[in-house]
Amino acid sequence: MTESVGFVSTRFAGTDGVSLESAKWAEVLWADDSHVSYWYGGLLDRAPEISMCIPEAFFHHPENAWINQRLWGHRHRPAGVASRIQEMADYLKGTLYEFVARFDISVLIVQNAVTIPMHVPLGVAITEFLLETEIPAIAHHHDFYWERSRFQNSAALDYLEMAFPPRVPRLQHVVINQAAREDLAWRKGIGSVLIPNVLDFDTPPPPLDDYNRDVREQIGLAPDDIFVLQPTRIVPRKGIEHAIMLLRRLGNPRCKLVISHDAGDEGKDYLRQIQELAQDENVELRLISDRVSEVRQYDGQGRKMYVLEDLYPHADFVTFPSLYEGFGNALLEAIYFRKPVLVNRYDVFARDIQPKGFRLPVIDGFINRQAVEEVRRLIEDAEYREEVTAYNYRLAQRYYGYSVLRYSLQSLFNNIRHLTE
Repeated sequence: MTESVGFVSTRFAGTDGVSLESAKWAEVLWADDSHVSYWYGGLLDRAPEISMCIPEAFFHHPENAWINQRLWGHRHRPAGVASRIQEMADYLKGTLYEFVARFDISVLIVQNAVTIPMHVPLGVAITEFLLETEIPAIAHHHDFYWERSRFQNSAALDYLEMAFPPRVPRLQHVVINQAAREDLAWRKGIGSVLIPNVLDFDTPPPPLDDYNRDVREQIGLAPDDIFVLQPTRIVPRKGIEHAIMLLRRLGNPRCKLVISHDAGDEGKDYLRQIQELAQDENVELRLISDRVSEVRQYDGQGRKMYVLEDLYPHADFVTFPSLYEGFGNALLEAIYFRKPVLVNRYDVFARDIQPKGFRLPVIDGFINRQAVEEVRRLIEDAEYREEVTAYNYRLAQRYYGYSVLRYSLQSLFNNIRHLTE
């Protein structure tokens, strides 16, 4: 007998980590146990017949933006804010009742909506709904408020304590790294299960097709250029200055640093800084965010728009020198596409990923000679590169494949069945 599972968040759309990992959970649940997934959020790209879009649940909704302006960055909460929060929470709670009834939901999976307080009324609504209904639920936590500096100074301490995350019977908690597991236990007294982000390593990457075969030409690379891909947004925590310094020390003018995404909503200061650094260090940048989209399509000029998965097969090397990551999906993606990749030793990598034994050039806050020589060998020695990337693929298949997610979800749902018997 099939069960209906309801995924709840502010957004399920595009290529953000929450949307991508949620889709993987739904895929595994359907393949293994015929769980049918339904979707609730403020911005959705799921099929209308299996989803319920409530615009007020989106974190950019004007009412939520008004609330956020008065909660974050100061300690005093003006009169009237709490009533606006509760009014919106009551409305959203009503839509959750409607969602569960419409699709006959038996289990809720809350994706980051009671983790990071981008939408306080939605977090309150979910908490109250779970307390009122006692419906079995799983909270999948990607990044907590205490991991983000913007939430450290707030007039929302009562809401953070109540709902981010809440202590609710029949709610199981899932985190994506060991540090988050320990912090959740220490700060909230809440136990959790660690399920890392995963990829379907049992299914190899698709071959090039007629659409993506011309990527190198379309982004202005010559046939003998060395395509070094930085598959991230241009924001300070991505440490792109380290990628620039790597290419400077490689000293090969054929190496071109291609950055896939733009700065997003975090401003252009860092973009200007890395452009100036690249110019000073004589490193050629290719900024191609105007050719990268969330779906394959043609732009207004009739040019192809590529998805990130179109870029990886063409890359000769991948840089991922992040200073901080909740997990690091780009690292898994590079390994999945069998590309050599340089990594900065960010905390989650050092604690959770590196001990698995991956063969990667690793830096610790600066580009050293050993890393440069290892990168040079991986670029120039095809046989060595194939040996290393094949080894990393097998290791990732073991630790970060769908089998890991499958086993973990089976355990969570077994717990739910035990609780409801």
